[in-house]
Amino acid sequence: VQLQASGGGLVQAGGSLRLSCSASGRTFSSYYMGWFRQAPGKEREFVAAVSWRVGSTYYADSVKGRFTVSRDNVKNMVYLQMNSLKPEDTAVYYCAAEASIATMRAWPSYWGQGTQVTVSS
Repeated sequence: VQLQASGGGLVQAGGSLRLSCSASGRTFSSYYMGWFRQAPGKEREFVAAVSWRVGSTYYADSVKGRFTVSRDNVKNMVYLQMNSLKPEDTAVYYCAAEASIATMRAWPSYWGQGTQVTVSS
């Protein structure tokens, strides 16, 4: 099982970035996929998730209305569109996958490598 995240970078406050995550090695047709982030000195936290079949979405309160999670079932890809970025969004962002939303929000079983997002003020 491999999750590969990409798309991080440096952006000014108010700007946008789109993260991508490719999934391979197994069928994720019944899995939730999403994103966590970890800022320096802080714990890793849930950001957003999307169900694979129905497309239901879930967000942390801190990103609601600014971030959009989506998926492409054919390409086995998950995306995180981040708009109106703030300096406090600066973190390493991790792609993740899990079978249940409860576990997905807590600590998923499958993780990708992180991609750095830096938002300058």
